[in-house]
Parts: sequence; structure tokens; C-alpha cells
Amino acid sequence: MKVSVLASDGGFATLLALIMVGMLTLIGLAALSTSDDEITIASNELQEMRSFYAAEAGLERAGSQLQFTYDSTGRPPLVMPQGIDSVNDCSVVYQTADNGPATVRVLTTGTLTGLHALVKSFSINSTGISAVENAKVTLSQSFETALVPIFQFAVFYDNDLEVNPGPDMNLRGRVHTNSDLYLQAGTSLRMDSYVTAAGNIHHGRKGPGGDADGDVLVKDRVGLYVSMRDAGGWLESTDSYWYDSSLYRWHGRVQDATHGQQALSVPLGGSGDDPHGLIERASAAEKAAGESDSYEMKSTLKIIDRQAYKKVGGVWTEVTADMVARGIISFENNKFVDQREAGAGVDVMELDIAKLYGEGYAPENGVLYFSDETTDFPGLRIINGEQLGAPLSIASENPVYTLGDFNSNDKKPAAILADAITFLSDAWSDNKSDSTYQSRPAATTTVNASILTGNVETTDTDYSGGFENLPRFLEDWTGVDFNWSGSMVNLWVSTQATNPWSGFYYSPPDRHWAYDADLNDPNKLPPETPVVRIFQRTGWKQEYVGTYE
Repeated sequence: MKVSVLASDGGFATLLALIMVGMLTLIGLAALSTSDDEITIASNELQEMRSFYAAEAGLERAGSQLQFTYDSTGRPPLVMPQGIDSVNDCSVVYQTADNGPATVRVLTTGTLTGLHALVKSFSINSTGISAVENAKVTLSQSFETALVPIFQFAVFYDNDLEVNPGPDMNLRGRVHTNSDLYLQAGTSLRMDSYVTAAGNIHHGRKGPGGDADGDVLVKDRVGLYVSMRDAGGWLESTDSYWYDSSLYRWHGRVQDATHGQQALSVPLGGSGDDPHGLIERASAAEKAAGESDSYEMKSTLKIIDRQAYKKVGGVWTEVTADMVARGIISFENNKFVDQREAGAGVDVMELDIAKLYGEGYAPENGVLYFSDETTDFPGLRIINGEQLGAPLSIASENPVYTLGDFNSNDKKPAAILADAITFLSDAWSDNKSDSTYQSRPAATTTVNASILTGNVETTDTDYSGGFENLPRFLEDWTGVDFNWSGSMVNLWVSTQATNPWSGFYYSPPDRHWAYDADLNDPNKLPPETPVVRIFQRTGWKQEYVGTYE
């Protein structure tokens, strides 16, 4: 019998079809298995991610509790933050360990890199466990609180900082404001370190007056001064490309709120949020508790309402009569006119620095405090201050006036803290204080002291005078040098010397100003230098990823 070729081919085709169906079935089963595996993997990753973020929340919870305690009490918590919580179907367990006493060291991260600080460290550990599949992630992190001496800044403002020099100005050292920063120059302004603002950075004037076209330059990381000029204008915070361009131009040495720069605050307790409390008298309650932000409580020599007290061995003794008899302090015939204060008659107590040390009345810890409420416009005037016998900080609730050189011979760590600070030259005469400023020609004067003081803020009609007029003047300084080194800090709006700045009662000096690099040494800071507190989260690490058993 003859076999058909077609029949033979049909059988082969059927076999081939069955093989193909089998292969496709196997491929389909493999695909389903792979899909199940991918779903399982994706589910595991999702649960691990949930656990990760839950653990992150635990770190943040502990860090926030540490920061809140410091902000509320000024101290670390007595009981370290720990707890169990629930976040997004995950349980969180976190705990904190105190890493021991605070130590002085140099900061190595952020815009405060290079500054000395008293640093206390904590270790936080947090574990997140998903309720689904028991995915577990453990994270650890270091949390630090650092107290940074404020006089390590060349310029530090709590309110808006305006820098508007006419002649060339070179600002050496860090510049920071907790508000907005306004920069411009008549000829040029050069800044050689970090320039930071918790607000925004602008070019030009804040208030009245036109913008100047002098160059404004900041030194970048490799040491080159780089201008703010930008395509016929100025690079500033209002530009849409500010964030990237400023980082590229200055290598991160110019930062504001756009970059995450935050305010650097002085930790305060009894005076609340008002740093002016540093120079105000301590309240009765603060004295009873033995705790206060006031420099009255830090001092070992104080003059209150024309009564002098010296603290020896923890006991206060009144010494007014003896200090007057020795010529250390004087209340008589010391009245003159401060033309900035609308011709107010200032009734000052004079403090003779040379006799303070020569007669053995120097404050034991280097802190002297002054406050007078007995006259309409009281003040403190420092005389014969060319040489200090030891480091000295003078704090006054009232305006302070220095007469002649201060700390110019054998320089010591020194600071003046006051509602307002006015520098008078050796040529000053009380008898000419109510005449035109041209009748009061100044003489070259040198001051080596950090100052912490206040200003009168810019309004729509009045300019604050800017950083260049934070120290006040009352003489004709035309062509005369005023030499200063130290740190300039403005933490408040003046509450006693409150008249606006103007150019009608003085002419500005040739400003030879410099940040005192000795302040970078913690051992060369003035007594009881104020600090700013910062919080840092460092040393993040993922310790474990897996399944909870």
C-alpha cells in the first residue's frame, strides 16, 4: 500500500505543535514564578523601606527631644530620650546614650568649620519593625550640641545687617546675621571668610538712599576674591538661579536661608528670648535662685545706682566710699551733651582703669557690671584705659563711652557690652560737646576690644548707619585714624540710646578695623564671652537590615 506524504507531514506538524505548546507552557510557568518572586522582592523592599523610615522617625524623635530640653532648660535631659512608638504600621524602639562630658574641639562640618566649641555628644539608636513580614531596620546617629563663643565672628548680628562703607573696607573673619544681609560699597568691600544669613542676601540699601556701584567680593575656597556682579546686575537671593550659582561661585562660603542656613541663637533662660537681658539687672527671683543670664550675676565688681560692691570669697561688700576716695570712680562734674541723642545731657560715672588695677580693685574674675537709674540719661565713661592689668569684660545696662585709647598697650582679652557704645578720642572736651562737630577735631585713637551692643534699625525714612557705624562717634574724624581690633556683635535694638543715626553730629574716621585673630584661641577670649548654641546630627549609620525573629 502506498503511504501519503501529506499524512506523514501532518503527524510531524502535530508533534511540533505539541512541543511548542509545552515550551510556551514552561515559559509561562517560569514567568509566573519570576513574577511571584519579583512581587515578593518588591513587597520585602516596601516593608524594609517602611521600617527604614520608621527608624529614621525614631532618630528624629530623640534628637528633637534633646534639642527641646536644651532650649527649655539650657541643660541636657536628666533622663535620656527613649521610647516605643508606632509609625505607618511599624513599631519603633529608640534609645539615647550620653557619651560623657563636653570637650573643647574644632568643628569640622558646615559653615562653622574651624571654630572652637564646647561640644557634648549623644548616641541615638533606633529600630523600625514592619508589622507585615517583620522587616527590620536599625539605624544609629550621633547628636551633638555645641557652644560656640560669639566673639569668634568678626561680625555677628541678630537683626538685619547692613554693610555700606564709602571708602574701601576689608572685612577679615566670619560675617553672620540671623536676619537679612544687605551689601554694597562706595568703592569696594572685600570679605575673606564665610558670609551667612538666616534670612536673605541682597545687594543695595535696605532703607532710604541710593544703591552704590562699588564692587562687593567674597573669597572662595581656593582663596580668590569673587565678585557679586552678574550680567550687568548683582547675584542675590531674589535671582531664580541664586542657589546653584552662589554655590558654584563661592564654593559654599556664601549661604542664606535658601541653602538651609539657620539662626544662631544665644541660649537664654531667665531673660526669655530677649538678649538685652544680658546687660539688664538680675531680677529678685533670679538672685534668689542664683541663676540669671544677667552679667550682674557673673560679675565680681558692680556699681548699681552709684553704689559700688566688690565680691570676695562669695561675699558682697559695699566699697563706694573707698573707691571714690581712691579716684577709681567719680560721679561729680562728668556731664556732657550727646548730640546723637538730640542733645541729651549724659550724666556719666567715670571709671579710671589705671587706678582700678593700681589700687587693687580689679574684679576677681575679670567681669565688671554697671547700671544706673538715678538720672535721666546715665552712662559709664571709661578713662585711662590704655593698659589693662588682666583680661576684662565690662557690661553696662546704660550707654558706655570710652575716652582715648583702650587696651592699646600690652593687649589683653577685653570686651565691652552695653546698650550703645561711643568712642571718644583723647582730644574730646566736654565743654565743646554742645557745639558743632567741626569744633571737636578728633585725635588718632586705638581700641582693642570686642564689643557687644545695639543699634537703631533702619526705617523707611532713617538709615541705621550700618555696620560701619555700629560703634558711635561724636567728633570730627575727617582724615583721622580710628584703629580697632576685636569682634563686633549686635544682639538688640538699643533701649536707652534710641535716636536714629545721622551725619550731622560727627564726620567718620578712617576706619582701620580688623578681626582679632587671637580670639580664635579659646584661652584668649574675654571673661564670660557669650556663646551661641548649635545642634548637629552627624555620624549616621545603617546597622542592620533583615527580618525580625
